[in-house]
Amino acid sequence: MATPAGSGADRPLVRAVNVTKSFHGTQVLKGIDLQVRRGQVVCLLGPSGSGKTTFLRCINQLESIDGGRIWVDGDLMGYREERGTLHRLGDRQIASQRRDIGMVFQRFNLFPHRTALENVALAPIEVKGISKQAARERGLQLLEQVGLADRSAAYPAALSGGQQQRVAIARALAMDPKLMLFDEPTSALDPELVGEVLRVMRDLAAAGMTMIVVTHEMGFAREVADHVVFMDAGVVVEEGPPSKVIGNPQHDRTRAFLRRMRSEEDRAQL
Repeated sequence: MATPAGSGADRPLVRAVNVTKSFHGTQVLKGIDLQVRRGQVVCLLGPSGSGKTTFLRCINQLESIDGGRIWVDGDLMGYREERGTLHRLGDRQIASQRRDIGMVFQRFNLFPHRTALENVALAPIEVKGISKQAARERGLQLLEQVGLADRSAAYPAALSGGQQQRVAIARALAMDPKLMLFDEPTSALDPELVGEVLRVMRDLAAAGMTMIVVTHEMGFAREVADHVVFMDAGVVVEEGPPSKVIGNPQHDRTRAFLRRMRSEEDRAQL
């Protein structure tokens, strides 16, 4: 099995080769290939059930893969390879790999009994062994970065959905990840709150954060993504720059999906 091409800055930060995954006998991923360069923003588009979220979860090994390989910064995720055979890593080794990957979910998953600052500072203290004072100072900086400097002492129940999601982004950033994964981060939000989360994500992209984003926000994908991947039924149907995939799609399935998305956007604006 080939290893990631190049080294250091020349090597893709993420490389997936022929990734397959099945649940209960149903193949959800049918041979996904993807490369993501450092500083690149990649948006995964496609209908529900197309495999986008599963693929995202496979990258940081929240789901194990059935076949293929995924490397992040040259590390084979979830496995060690000996003579062409994969051997599953232990939970501690996988957790260590996962430390460098931040993930933001549809649901915020904040600890309800901890303040916004405590939610952000907890992992650096518990996982990285950072002092409470240093973690607190870094947490305050990150809350300021996501526009919540004045809500550091608030508990999740006192925050709007958009504010909770911004705390979740700050929490992921607190581990100083080399890669950020976003799984439809605005899908659980009321429409008027979507913009505040997308603004934070735009700022991260502008600052050079490498991001893979599962989203139905066509405007964000069109404006921010360097590369767009359209998935359907567990395969990559079409990929390329937004101007090509969104602006001039070549496949019927891509065109049908985009028509449906535009129709839903039009109805939402009525």
